[in-house]
Amino acid sequence: MPHLLFKLNNVPEDEHIEVRRLLDENDIEYYETDAGRFGISLAAIWLRDDGEIERARELLIQYQEQRYRQARAEYEQQEREGTAETMWQRAWRQPLRTLIYIGVIFAILYFSTMPFWMLSEK
Repeated sequence: MPHLLFKLNNVPEDEHIEVRRLLDENDIEYYETDAGRFGISLAAIWLRDDGEIERARELLIQYQEQRYRQARAEYEQQEREGTAETMWQRAWRQPLRTLIYIGVIFAILYFSTMPFWMLSEK
């Protein structure tokens, strides 16, 4: 019976490739499903063999810990050099997305507080 090993939704392409390479190098049989035409299905890597699930999960945990340490070291290096992207730089890089988020926040605040304002006017 197939076992879900790794969900691929919102996974960077390089990580997806590295996970496949890890499984191939360790002779673990797997197959992939994609999100489908409308993006509502589960994109994932599945294992065919029940006996391989523990070994595959162990390898995946080790890989993710190594990837985390590498990403953290790169970020800390960027911080020391002063090249790490700040929140304001990210907002400026995608101004339309930032404006939409701000609009949604104000809409939520408006609809959340408006009933109380209306009650206080009576």
